[in-house]
Amino acid sequence: MHSLYLVVTVLTIAANAGIAAADLARAPFVMANSAEVGVPPSWVPPLAVLKAAGAAGLLLGLFGLRLVGIAAATGLVLFFVGAVAVHVRARVFHNIAFPGGFLLLAVGSLVTALAVA
Repeated sequence: MHSLYLVVTVLTIAANAGIAAADLARAPFVMANSAEVGVPPSWVPPLAVLKAAGAAGLLLGLFGLRLVGIAAATGLVLFFVGAVAVHVRARVFHNIAFPGGFLLLAVGSLVTALAVA
């Protein structure tokens, strides 16, 4: 189980760090998606910081601070439940797989972190 925890968590860290960087760079696809679901441009940087904090917390969890990792995974699960809900509320389904994929990674990190704790 520890190997699965390591793989899933590293993937979750990479995915969230990557999208946080894209958010902070205000990549065109990020800004277009945010506008489509009704998220104001001013919210993109703070949301990116939350994603980056989640990735950092997961990394700390890998380095022995298990409770921090569990808290970070929980935060990312809640964050991406919200992202999926925003897509549903806006009836934007053509790209809902992206927040859904991030949600699945976060859930995987949380479940495996709890299993090895």
